[in-house]
Amino acid sequence: MSNSQNTTSSSIIFLLSGIPGLEAFHTWIAIPFCFLYVTALSGNSLILFVIVTQPSLHEPMYYFLSMLSTTDLGLSISTLVTMLGIFWFNAREISFNACLSQMFFIKLFTVMESSVLLAMAFDRFVAISNPLRYATILTDSRIAQIAGAIVIRGTLMLTPMVALLKRLSFCRGHVLHHSYCFHPDVMKLSCTDTRINNAVGLTAMISTVGVDSILILFSYVLIIMTVLSIVSPEERTKAFSTCISHVGAVAIFYIPLISLSFVHRFWKRAPPYAHTMIANTYLLIPPVMNPIIYSVKTKQIRRAMIKILHSSSPRASLLYHLYNNKSKLIFVFQIHV
Repeated sequence: MSNSQNTTSSSIIFLLSGIPGLEAFHTWIAIPFCFLYVTALSGNSLILFVIVTQPSLHEPMYYFLSMLSTTDLGLSISTLVTMLGIFWFNAREISFNACLSQMFFIKLFTVMESSVLLAMAFDRFVAISNPLRYATILTDSRIAQIAGAIVIRGTLMLTPMVALLKRLSFCRGHVLHHSYCFHPDVMKLSCTDTRINNAVGLTAMISTVGVDSILILFSYVLIIMTVLSIVSPEERTKAFSTCISHVGAVAIFYIPLISLSFVHRFWKRAPPYAHTMIANTYLLIPPVMNPIIYSVKTKQIRRAMIKILHSSSPRASLLYHLYNNKSKLIFVFQIHV
């Protein structure tokens, strides 16, 4: 089919790309990517399992953490097949409808993750500013309502953005420049006027991720003001320490997202592989790092994980001793062979 020929969306087949210029090394490049996917899937699944099975973790903070792990799992699964398919099997073809579906779920889980991070910021603000009413404000029913609102909000905001792509025709080739379907990447191939698509897409992202980032920042301004009003230095330090994991999760989500937007708009002369690597990082780093951050920094999650791993291994006996060495837990494992 000629590149100059208009092609209706119903019959088009896109060709995904791996890492431009490094095609000869795709098999080797797949190894670290596979490791990252295994880490993301196993880590988030373990977090979910721990929260579901441990009654001591049935609290608002951990319900929101389970939502974060769910969105990370969805984000990882959305790109797993196409990315590893390209690197291992050179399976580059994807139909237009499959491309739209992948694009929708990538965007949906991205928006949901942003919304969950906002909900977690609200959770930390309530816990620090009004601890006596924490349980009565964030009840189970209210948390369920927040979860439902997060899904509905993302679906309503993103459906028009993706559906409008069906009106486009394509005449500039069918090769996409990422290992998955990326909204701006698809629009660049269209020979139809895409101003409406650009406006709707920009509106959707500003009204979701953009608004969420501003509200998260505002929440932390209020948190800092509240903490600074605490007289006791020990209590002040303790209050700040409860936010460390969430601040880390916010940073690893927004920094790659902002970097990707910056590169696409202001660093157009960058090597093609730079765009691809940043785009892959934007989707993989949060699902990989969030379980690590929360298992390392959250004592209750760490203890629950050790308890489950211990009970699931009949040959291993765990002897752990608590030492008060600058508020750090030191675990000593003894394995009987």
